[in-house]
Amino acid sequence: MDIWARVADRFVDDHYESLRGRVRTRIIDAHLGEILPSPPARVVDVGGGAGNQSLPLSRRGYNVTIIDPSPAMLSKARTALEEESQEVRSRVDLIQSTGEEALEHVDPASFDAVLCHAVLPYLENPEPLVAMLCELATSDGVLSVVAKNRDTLAMAPGLDARWDDALVAFDAGREVNRLGLDTRADTPADIQRMLRENGAEPLGWFGVRLFTDMLAEDLEIGDDEQVVAVELEASRRDPYRQLSRLFHVVGRKLSDSSRSSAA
Repeated sequence: MDIWARVADRFVDDHYESLRGRVRTRIIDAHLGEILPSPPARVVDVGGGAGNQSLPLSRRGYNVTIIDPSPAMLSKARTALEEESQEVRSRVDLIQSTGEEALEHVDPASFDAVLCHAVLPYLENPEPLVAMLCELATSDGVLSVVAKNRDTLAMAPGLDARWDDALVAFDAGREVNRLGLDTRADTPADIQRMLRENGAEPLGWFGVRLFTDMLAEDLEIGDDEQVVAVELEASRRDPYRQLSRLFHVVGRKLSDSSRSSAA
């Protein structure tokens, strides 16, 4: 069953077009600009859905593979691709599959960058998928993982004056998100540990979406460029990044020689 079928329109057409969605995409894109190898490097977006994060990379010359288990989300990606030039379309492959089964469709160690953004919250156990992400990366390949921040789950109910919910959220590891879906959360240290256990070196982490997650929907926010500039600065600085709704861990797959030296 495609659990995304009933929310695909809301997620792609509403969320990504909202202030929160625009900021999330822009901030992560800025982080990627600092770590990705130059095009035409091969990028796989695991759980990439409609391609909101990775299709812009194809416009910049990257060869992009989107792997997603949802026919509804991949249909959105195909629709988006119809608006692109033939040159851009030729650089994009769409594969229907779970991330854990990716090697049934692509070769191991074949991608210069592996993205997995906001997929882990929908998994009961993220460790098999993180292991697969590391298998997909070439030696010295970039890994980019975005997850929900477990340390800030009390922020949303607290700002809504839902005090009972906020008290529970301090020690919770789950929440129902704005799409009405049950999700789980992690910490940067959780993801960094998983990367190390699978032959990758964490390079650091960023916050994603702080101030815009606290704003009322109808607030006049001004110029998007100013908002992104502020959020980007917050994503890099403590204590601001620690309070963000999401976090972005980046790493690099260790070469065989590096792993041997570490051993």
